[in-house]
Amino acid sequence: MDAHTTSMTDGFHLIIDALKLNGIDTVYGVAGIPITDLTRLMQAQGLKYYGFRHEQNAGNAAAIAGYITQKPGVCITVSGPGFLNGMLALANATTNCFPMILISGSSDRAIIDLEQGDYEELDQMTAAKPYAKASFRINRPQDIGVGVARAIRAAVSGRPGGVYLDLTAEVLGATIDAEEGKKSLIKVVDPAPAHIPDDASITRAISMLEKAKRPLIILGKGAAYAQADEEIRRFIEQTGIPFLPMSMAKGVLPDSHPQSAAAARSYAIGQADVVMLVGARLNWLLSHGKPPLWSEKTAYIQLDIQSTEMDSNRPIAGPVIGDIKSSMKAFLKALKPKQVQVAEEWTNGIGERKRKNIDRMAGLLNADPSPMNFSSALRAVRAGIADHPDVYIVNEGANTLDFARNIIDMDKPRKRLDSGTWGIMGIGMGYAVGAAAVSGQPVVAIEGDSAFGFSGMEVETICRYKLPIVVLVFNNGGIYRGDEDGSAPSPTGFVPGARYEKMMEAFGGVGYHVEDTKSLTQALRDALASGKPTLINCMIDPTAGTESGHIQNLNPKLAIAH
Repeated sequence: MDAHTTSMTDGFHLIIDALKLNGIDTVYGVAGIPITDLTRLMQAQGLKYYGFRHEQNAGNAAAIAGYITQKPGVCITVSGPGFLNGMLALANATTNCFPMILISGSSDRAIIDLEQGDYEELDQMTAAKPYAKASFRINRPQDIGVGVARAIRAAVSGRPGGVYLDLTAEVLGATIDAEEGKKSLIKVVDPAPAHIPDDASITRAISMLEKAKRPLIILGKGAAYAQADEEIRRFIEQTGIPFLPMSMAKGVLPDSHPQSAAAARSYAIGQADVVMLVGARLNWLLSHGKPPLWSEKTAYIQLDIQSTEMDSNRPIAGPVIGDIKSSMKAFLKALKPKQVQVAEEWTNGIGERKRKNIDRMAGLLNADPSPMNFSSALRAVRAGIADHPDVYIVNEGANTLDFARNIIDMDKPRKRLDSGTWGIMGIGMGYAVGAAAVSGQPVVAIEGDSAFGFSGMEVETICRYKLPIVVLVFNNGGIYRGDEDGSAPSPTGFVPGARYEKMMEAFGGVGYHVEDTKSLTQALRDALASGKPTLINCMIDPTAGTESGHIQNLNPKLAIAH
């Protein structure tokens, strides 16, 4: 090379270099204008790239990858409509506190700002702001390092969330001196620093537990995300306090743990006098902490990294502001031997109701009706995964979600991935791909037929990348249930007897059609043993299922009959 020739780089290379510098090695997305060459270059430069059929599913994969790894999952989309498709996943990540970065190409700023009608014209950064934890735009190649660094820090620091990063077509193609570009990149140092709680808050909370007659600990998915499993286990076992895991916190302690109150949930919540919330929010999933589920006299301790979460629904008498891991370490350090004593009357009362509810559930599970219902089919699934403790469970639907949450036990943390805080449908295939991509472990996605429809085309993605994912479609022919007569389809009815397994077979995967529990268990065992992309079409009684599952009270009825 001539001594006077300057080595150059461009925005495409700088984005990749900035991600790699910060340990981000996997990207999910959908190629198209103006990011097609960027996706090709990412793959050529050693990043793992998973190309999806729809941006929402790619975004969901990135979000759940962030939850599992504590590093921001990255999704890349085209401009305009592609960006908007990814926005639902971004908003869901923010609501669920999953660290995620949505990177979208965008059109010419000069034309957009004057609304002159550019290709896929949209002010994307402004559109993203209400639904993201932070939103940034990069206009110059020398600012790419700063933009990526700010996005990473915003995504994982404090309460994690979704971040939008806008890349104009102009900045992607812009050139810069290579040495100047290299110097402009930033390796983020300590992006999620510990937030140490105040000692006085720990002392106050322990005093509340010490005086409590019926204490209860509720673990939320924030506790699972924190990866403070050992600290949480030690505190629960040292105090002897019963605990209740929220859905995605199942497995922080095994569901089989003797102090688990999951099988006596309503009783434990209704009778508790002091409740310690660990990474859980008093939102709709906990009836906002209000009667009739809760007592008006219940006092609350809440561990959360965000102080504005306190008093959002009920007064919090024992706020502890800090990250969960640091907070639990502080509790263990401050707790004196036998300082908190739990009355036998309380634990025996929970134990008695657990036994009654488990016996009642056993009756439902041991029944083997034909066609299958949700309980019998999930018993068969439970048997099929019994020898696979490392399997990830993705779960969505109405009845499919509700029954599976109670029937499929979890022994390990962060293995159950479901609809979360928003109760959103359509996370199934995205979460399944994201979990398989970052873990290399098998994934079983338990899907209602309605929920599967939101992301079902991604079975092609699963086959293309040869991922060890087994999709179970609980097929009862509709949303909640199928149509019972042969008249025109109802608003909630689907084609009866649909052969969903043919979709997987169409792309080279394995399909099963099962109508009984024995066949379902065997098909699942075979699928997990093979490691091949598989879809098992589970035929469920069309009359099984209730309107809106366990939250039918949220679905108002007509006040006047016509």
